[in-house]
Amino acid sequence: MNVESSLAPPPRDKNTSPPSVSQVVPPTTMTGAQAVVRSLEMLGITDVFGLPGGAILPVYDPLLDSTKLRHILVRHEQGAGHAAQGYAASTGQLGVAIVTSGPGATNLVTAIADAHMDSVPLLAITGQVFSTLMGTDAFQEADIVGITMPITKHSFLVRRAEDIPGTIAAAAHIANTGRPGPVLVDITKDAQQDTFSFSWPPKIDLPGYRPITKAHGKQVTAAAQLIAEAKRPVLYVGGGIIRAGASAELRAFATATGAPVVTTLMARGAFPDSHPQHLGMPGMHGTVPAVLALQEADLLIVLGARFDDRVTGKASLFAPFAKVIHVDIDPAEIGKIRAADVPIVGDAKEVLPELLSEYTLAAKTTPRDTTAWWERLNELRSEYPLGYSPTTDGLLAPQYVISRIGELTGPEGVYVAGVGQHQMWAAQFITYERPNSWLSSGGAGTMGYAVPAAMGVKVAEPNRTVWAIDGDGCFQMTNQELATCSLNHIPIKVAIINNSSLGMVRQWQALFYDGRYSNTDLNTGYDTVRIPDFVKLAEAYGCLGIRVTTEDEVDAAIKLALETNDKPVVIDFVVSADAMVWPMVPQGVSNNYVQYARDHAPAFSEED
Repeated sequence: MNVESSLAPPPRDKNTSPPSVSQVVPPTTMTGAQAVVRSLEMLGITDVFGLPGGAILPVYDPLLDSTKLRHILVRHEQGAGHAAQGYAASTGQLGVAIVTSGPGATNLVTAIADAHMDSVPLLAITGQVFSTLMGTDAFQEADIVGITMPITKHSFLVRRAEDIPGTIAAAAHIANTGRPGPVLVDITKDAQQDTFSFSWPPKIDLPGYRPITKAHGKQVTAAAQLIAEAKRPVLYVGGGIIRAGASAELRAFATATGAPVVTTLMARGAFPDSHPQHLGMPGMHGTVPAVLALQEADLLIVLGARFDDRVTGKASLFAPFAKVIHVDIDPAEIGKIRAADVPIVGDAKEVLPELLSEYTLAAKTTPRDTTAWWERLNELRSEYPLGYSPTTDGLLAPQYVISRIGELTGPEGVYVAGVGQHQMWAAQFITYERPNSWLSSGGAGTMGYAVPAAMGVKVAEPNRTVWAIDGDGCFQMTNQELATCSLNHIPIKVAIINNSSLGMVRQWQALFYDGRYSNTDLNTGYDTVRIPDFVKLAEAYGCLGIRVTTEDEVDAAIKLALETNDKPVVIDFVVSADAMVWPMVPQGVSNNYVQYARDHAPAFSEED
């Protein structure tokens, strides 16, 4: 399959257009390192994140001369990976990270695994030792291709300079098409230094890679008939809708069918929170109406979701009365957890219009009445509204802080969360009205994601307000990227939800381990012991540092952050360590427990 016509990245929301891949570059002698830079330029890449080292040093020399590539020098390779993720996840464009061999490459592994779990298009370019030294345990040698093979769509090893353009072009194509994901290109130092005759576009062929985007017509017709017949349908929407850029198609389809919609953690914003058909987020910390709608449904229309354990609870007890229509671009996901009555492999952006057309025809001959279903769902909405209890220790309620960040910033902002309690509160208490306004580490659950990912978002979308909503534990893993932000004029806003502990682990210890708080106290929020002092740390990194301890200070601090655009802002919100994320379905139990979980969670154990 010749992929020359498929090498262009998605359209960019920028003032300048990327170079066209159809542009022909006549044969020109250059080094492999120069070919790396030139190939990225020809693919329309404008921003890369990285950290140089010996094995990638040949690439960094011509990178200095490029007028088309902006290189952001990070402080840790993991930060480069997460920044490239944020860049990609907020725009749909390819994110690029460049690092050296050995520990430089292994430091990138966490971000690669994260991108793999959450289907983020990421190109990781790593330097490798000389090909003659490979396998000798040479200085800073690591088999990064072997290490990353299970967590990439593909990993390439390049030993010859002349293979560089075609490999980088193929990697970009693989990362951006089908189910998006990370691709690694490992280039030996001699391949970077050798010369060859560079030309563009490269002739490449990927005989084993043919993503299916168009659905089988008979499957679409069968699915439409099931939808027309269903009395209790639910649209179970996953992050694949956002990766496909299919939010508009989803809204049209949902409106036509009248079915309730639930959006998973990775799909927040795919369907507007304000829409009357939206029931909220399902799963372990989902809304009661969303969770019980899935449990009581007679049909699940699953769009770009993978029946994650955090959504299903005990899989054998999930949605026991429902038939399943499963739409996914990755055939490996269909039937993996739950058998599909109608499997549809295809791109949601293409499948949904076809499904809508077929449903419109089927509905004419199969009238149905979902009045009773909506009466039930509206009862659940009324009986179980999302809320939180006031704190009793005089400290801030984290839910209040996060809700005010969302209300004062508005739906045009981008909210990037770390992992833990603050992640769940940010998913619950901020209203998301558009896709790509919410980013977080879903499948991998990577602490330290928020700050570098927010940095990547701000590079990609400089005109948007970008918040990193982080915990005091997560923040301490990657806060060094604040130096990167300050020096490169990337004014992100950071809200540290500081409960002086590893909050989600502490919550589990409170509920399931008799309050035995083993090694979860971080001592970051106490007046007597505040290590580190986040305000002083922020100032040391060239940021505006603010501390908020009372509710009447919250709005003023957020407004000051929103008004400050010449430097990053870090707000240390000192919140109650006793605040918990509710509702909660304990791990490994039926989702039917959710209606009791708000008041009775301490009575559950992991074995229930």
